[in-house]
Amino acid sequence: MRTLSIKLDDIVYEETEQLLEKIKTPRNRYINEALIYYNRIQKRKIISSLLAGESILVSEESIKVLCEFGNLDEHDS
Repeated sequence: MRTLSIKLDDIVYEETEQLLEKIKTPRNRYINEALIYYNRIQKRKIISSLLAGESILVSEESIKVLCEFGNLDEHDS
């Protein structure tokens, strides 16, 4: 386990403190859970971006192949 010192905007701190009081969760647990959640979101964004890039490459290759098949049909006629 690591110890961190963080600076929060006043409004974020106040809102968090109000929520913590209502949900009866320790601040450290709350921040850990928030970071776990946010890390998952960021990982999904990275994967989505990678997949989008790969999809473009596959799409371009598919178009080339289809064009080549189209050229074969013209030569057979």
